[in-house]
Amino acid sequence: MESEHRASMRSDLRPVRWIGGLGALVLLALVLSLGCGANEAPPQAVEETLRLTEQGAVVGFQSEDGAHVWQGIPFARPPVGALRWRAPRKPESWEGLREALSFGEPCPQFDAESAGAPGATVGDEDCLTLNIYAPPWSPAEVPEEDARLPVMVWIHGGGNSYGDARVYEGSLLALRGPVIVVTIHYRLGIFGWFSHPALREGTDLADDSGNYGTLDVIRALEWVQENISQFGGDPDRVLVFGESAGGSDTHAMMLSPLAKGLFSRAISQSGSARMTTRAQAENEVDDEVEPGEEFSSAELLLWLLVQDGQAGDREAAKEVRSTMSEQEIADYLRSQSPAELLAYFSGGGFGPMYSAPELIRDGYVLPDSTAVEAYAQGKFNRVPAIFGTNRDETKLFMMMGSEHVKRFAGVPLWVANAALYDASAMYTSQSWKRVGVDDPARAIRLHQDEIWAYRFDWDEERSLLGYDLPGLIGAGHVMEIPFVFGWLSLGPATWIVFDPDRAETDRALSDAMMSYWTEFAYSGDPGRGRDGQEVPWPAWSADPDGIKMLILDTENDGGIRPSPESVTVDSLLAESQADDRLADRRDWCEVMAFVTGEGPTFNEAEYKKLTGPLCEDFPVGEFPWRS
Repeated sequence: MESEHRASMRSDLRPVRWIGGLGALVLLALVLSLGCGANEAPPQAVEETLRLTEQGAVVGFQSEDGAHVWQGIPFARPPVGALRWRAPRKPESWEGLREALSFGEPCPQFDAESAGAPGATVGDEDCLTLNIYAPPWSPAEVPEEDARLPVMVWIHGGGNSYGDARVYEGSLLALRGPVIVVTIHYRLGIFGWFSHPALREGTDLADDSGNYGTLDVIRALEWVQENISQFGGDPDRVLVFGESAGGSDTHAMMLSPLAKGLFSRAISQSGSARMTTRAQAENEVDDEVEPGEEFSSAELLLWLLVQDGQAGDREAAKEVRSTMSEQEIADYLRSQSPAELLAYFSGGGFGPMYSAPELIRDGYVLPDSTAVEAYAQGKFNRVPAIFGTNRDETKLFMMMGSEHVKRFAGVPLWVANAALYDASAMYTSQSWKRVGVDDPARAIRLHQDEIWAYRFDWDEERSLLGYDLPGLIGAGHVMEIPFVFGWLSLGPATWIVFDPDRAETDRALSDAMMSYWTEFAYSGDPGRGRDGQEVPWPAWSADPDGIKMLILDTENDGGIRPSPESVTVDSLLAESQADDRLADRRDWCEVMAFVTGEGPTFNEAEYKKLTGPLCEDFPVGEFPWRS
């Protein structure tokens, strides 16, 4: 799970600095449960899966659930050597039959499983591959023309610095639709978004953009357009959907003119519509005009020069840099190994995720404005879209860092102050919703009617031996993913998360969500779901008092129902100031600090702007304010 770097508890898992220990295990177990239907033994090629792509013939296998699966198909050339930090190129062809029986390598990232070896890395820069899940057809049975199925292209989350497609097993969704499900790898972190003047050669705007991860997603969509009909997919009905960072990347597809015509629907799950300015991505942190981010390309270069012994400290590194030509700097940066580059970010986040500039406002791949400004000006790809968040997004992170949770040896035991814990989660999660759903939806609604929103409210985790997961996590970040993919009863997360006594209502909610998602892929309107039996899902109303979203919950907690609720800065301020739980001004200011901050890293300017004189006695630079 952005400037994106200025968000309130941003929706790309950057607040993961708050998560650790058991929280990380719960998150990992939950996500891994999605892959529980994947085969563990090496699969055998199935002759009926033979398909012909533009690059050559491929053969896949049959999953345990009966879907046909192809894994590790390259959609671009390996972005290595001179192609590092350049736009992806079309893949090369191959001779003979390619067995697509295993996933491609994940893109370079920190290793989540090497807790005892900080900074350990995994992955390979040769990582631009995709995977396809489809109903089981022989070559002669693959549907053609109007019989072809919609395509759902999934962008995984992980802060745009971690993760891969291997844990998202798409068989059930493909069979349930029926649809074609495609999952992709894309360049992450410093390899996916890296803007430095020395890398701009002036011959290709895409190469010069810094948005290589965004361009990877676009190249994958181009590959789908070129090839998916061979798998029974309809290139005129391509849905892009993703969660957390993948939801942010879905916003990027909505905003990038280069993605126009490559997809026809979009769903952002817990995504953010924030982006990073080029100055933030490139400048030094002490730049007098436009300071850069902590992990900007300028700061990375200075750090590398110190690390390899060319300079004794940061100031000396500036002198060394001043003697280097642009070509020398570019060659020097490309000469660094993935491990050497990633070492700069060790300690820059929590666990495998790290903070780095991303979704850069370069003016070509992405607009040189805020996302909401671009939406309001009509500068976006006009396709039906669904934006949504989870009611308690931030609880997954807060349970490992909030002062209102009692912990032993880093493991959360119980909520010591439920009122303040819930209040803090409520307003930081509301701010997340404002940034990722409500502000973009209001702007889009100025230009098209086809915009829907949801809030996922399911909070019925098990309470084991008095361990209160519903209170600690609730409807937290990532909790909706198993319901979308249909994995509720298998895998390592089952005993931790799902209560067998509520299996029937959990399944009903998952069935409904899969029905809405696949109907949206078919028609561009979630309506009453694929089976026509679900609660009607109204589009976002332009009427201030009209319906704005659909609440997704089981019948145990009110069921699926429309709601007029939406969040604005004014509504968040008014509601929080009237909240008895925050009657103590110190408590209110603390919540506002997190609303305007970046996890536990506060944004003093945004904090002062939001609170005005109300929090002058509680400067964020002196937090925590309790003795």
